[in-house]
Amino acid sequence: MNKALEKVSEALKTEGFGVVTDFNLSAAFKNKLDIDYKPYRILGVCNPPFAKKTLELDDKIGVLLPCNVMLQQQEEGIEVSAIDPVAALITDNNIAIEEIAGEIQGKLKRVIESL
Repeated sequence: MNKALEKVSEALKTEGFGVVTDFNLSAAFKNKLDIDYKPYRILGVCNPPFAKKTLELDDKIGVLLPCNVMLQQQEEGIEVSAIDPVAALITDNNIAIEEIAGEIQGKLKRVIESL
């Protein structure tokens, strides 16, 4: 999992994202519930220029930030997926936010495809 985290972090950097949170779900389950769970991480990622643009258009959009990228152990290896910002950031038909969400979607898609 650590190698995958490094690779994902580097791929995110190439698209202008930084990892601002790293939630280790399997460790939380072990510590709080004494349950062994497959390796599972949720990264909160942010592209500051895009975050600034969206917040300038709607200062309440912060409840949807940062974008989440998930890594989980599967039998065939590590699965990586990301939130769909187009679906998440569609608010009240704000075309400018929809355009920004489309750009972010493209960046996250390129990250996933590069892995």
